[in-house]
Amino acid sequence: MATTETHALPPIVDVGTWQRELAALRVREKAATRELDAIAAQRRRLPMVELPDYTLVGKDGPVRLADVFERRSQLIIYHHMWRDGAEWQCGGCTGFTSQFTRLDFLDPYDARFVIVTQGPIDEALAYRDKVGNRMEWYSTADSPFGADMGAPAGGGFAVNVFLRDGDRVYRTWHTAGRGTEQLSHTFPFIDLLPWGRQEEWQDSPEGWPQSPTYERWLDSPDIARLYGPDAG
Repeated sequence: MATTETHALPPIVDVGTWQRELAALRVREKAATRELDAIAAQRRRLPMVELPDYTLVGKDGPVRLADVFERRSQLIIYHHMWRDGAEWQCGGCTGFTSQFTRLDFLDPYDARFVIVTQGPIDEALAYRDKVGNRMEWYSTADSPFGADMGAPAGGGFAVNVFLRDGDRVYRTWHTAGRGTEQLSHTFPFIDLLPWGRQEEWQDSPEGWPQSPTYERWLDSPDIARLYGPDAG
């Protein structure tokens, strides 16, 4: 493990100076919070699109998209990247979904969170169990649903949100790439650290460590150690 002696350090100041600098940063942090509140308010006012009657495949066989809600009115779907025949699927998706171990907090909001992937359902469910996911998985291998929602076979990951009114299903929101970070607690935690994500694109002071540490970890054997059957 690297030590602080090998990297640059933030300036060392007295407590009063530190508190003034923190107070100045807090102004921007509060402004960002208010902006996120405004964005969420605009999101609630977005128009929506009615969807056709898609059929996915779950653990018990074919299931209509309207029934994936399981009688709830709101649904969040994470589209998990899939590579046929891979022992370990996308490290980013695997790490991302591993965060969600308790989803009952959605119940009072009449909402559900599930995973959809392009993989065959038997393989998808086996991978779900392998990595210890708690949410339900569904396959869109035999349906255009994934492609229509921005996650085609061989493509990337995505998040989609839906609203159900009876048997009618509406698509209300979509994001991909870094837009998914708002659902994550890992990157916000890492962003609190003095060295941040240590990515080359990150705006950091001169001398800060800048290497794709997290991305290397996601593609490393540590994924198997952390999520494999002997993990613990």
